[in-house]
Amino acid sequence: MTDVLVASDADWVHDEVRQVLHGPDLTIRNVRSGPDAVAAVKERAPDLAVLDMQIGHMGAMAISLDLRLEEGMGRLPHVPILMLLDRRPDVFLAHRSGAEGFVVKPLDPIRLRKAVTALLAGGTYEDATYKPATVPPA
Repeated sequence: MTDVLVASDADWVHDEVRQVLHGPDLTIRNVRSGPDAVAAVKERAPDLAVLDMQIGHMGAMAISLDLRLEEGMGRLPHVPILMLLDRRPDVFLAHRSGAEGFVVKPLDPIRLRKAVTALLAGGTYEDATYKPATVPPA
């Protein structure tokens, strides 16, 4: 049984993630705040945490940092984190907060499914959407 925690205060995020992730061997737990996400992980560590960048007063970056600090102190097991970013510049924040993967909104079912599959397999996922083109040296 695969357990996925989704943290967002937006109903549409919960709906879109649920539409992409489904199956008889999958449990999706939804929380609507950062503190509830941390408490849910402490109660029962999920196989994956999907964290929305913009949640009330404690979004994905703060949740991720809190989980990584608790993990570093030996109080929580490692939980792979997939961040749902609002814009491309937020990639820096995803890297700094210890997330294994990120997807830039608007959410696309194919990218989201690829990201979840990669993280559940123990890998990473970096969404290339809106990534600036590299310019060859002159």
